[in-house]
Amino acid sequence: MKVKVGDTVRILAGKDKGKEGKVLRTIKLQNRVVVEGINVAKKHSKPRTTEDKGGIIDIEAPIHVSNVKVVGEKKVKEAKTKEVKKETKKTSKKESK
Repeated sequence: MKVKVGDTVRILAGKDKGKEGKVLRTIKLQNRVVVEGINVAKKHSKPRTTEDKGGIIDIEAPIHVSNVKVVGEKKVKEAKTKEVKKETKKTSKKESK
């Protein structure tokens, strides 16, 4: 996958088409990504303890990586090696007299 965590992506298909968001998580085995604020689903949770409250929670569901396009990267990678042009001096077989 060319999409990494932290990249800014634009949604190409689905109910959130045209929106942009930051990649929170990638699921490589399923070729899916979780984007912040995109494909939000409701999840019902039961209270697990006496202090815990149950309720409806909004959660970002994963979408297929083919439906996103990278717009901006997390950080610009600098080249480790700089290109250095080597100047070669051409010499002719005949020397000027």
